[in-house]
Amino acid sequence: MIPIPENLTPRDKMVMAGLFLAKFDLDGVRKLGFASFAEAFNVIGYALRGRPASIKNYRDEFDPLFPNRRKGWHKRQTRDYCMKVFESYKHLDLNTFAALLRSFFGYDADILSEIGDERASERKESVFALRLATGLAAEHYFESVQPTIPEFRSCFVENLTRLGCGYDYRLTGGGFEDFVALEVKGLTGKNGSVSFTPKEHAVAADLGERFVLFVVKNFSEKPFHEIYRNPIAGGLHFKKRKRITVHISWVTKV
Repeated sequence: MIPIPENLTPRDKMVMAGLFLAKFDLDGVRKLGFASFAEAFNVIGYALRGRPASIKNYRDEFDPLFPNRRKGWHKRQTRDYCMKVFESYKHLDLNTFAALLRSFFGYDADILSEIGDERASERKESVFALRLATGLAAEHYFESVQPTIPEFRSCFVENLTRLGCGYDYRLTGGGFEDFVALEVKGLTGKNGSVSFTPKEHAVAADLGERFVLFVVKNFSEKPFHEIYRNPIAGGLHFKKRKRITVHISWVTKV
């Protein structure tokens, strides 16, 4: 795993994302698994708890420093704090810089390398890293819009995303007699497939009306959300799929 530099602020990370996109252009977009700049701005912006427009602005900030087709903010000098980031990271190659950005989303290439076919590792790396980034972006999207959603805006929201309890957020108060479990999923397009882990499916079935599926759609253009209460017994139809993974390791006695 690429070590994350110490003392990086959220703004530093967004500036670095803008530098990456300006330097590597569409090659950088594709390396991160995105199909367009719009998708990159949306996913990276929300994943880093910023605004998609901020990522675009930082890319435009650095455009005059690279030989790409965009002029960017060429009528003024690059901001000092952006130049500081530029001088620190301008030497990074595509793979190293992409790995550094992915680490901001919790991706560890060393873990993925322990499973699967080495020949497909690069493809798996891109897909898995994009899934992590999109999931994180969807969670932060929910947090940003929750105060504006009538049925949730007066609730106390507890973030349980790292506890593995079968849902992402616990909502209490706001007129609910008991807590509401809310699971967040993200989709690139306006439609797509959503998968539940066995635990998520079991919890959703057990809680019934107290389980909410919150799906953030259309990261490829302009994100919006749809809410599904009691998704297991509601209008959604889940199909069970089984997948067998072969894990290879080498063991020795010492």
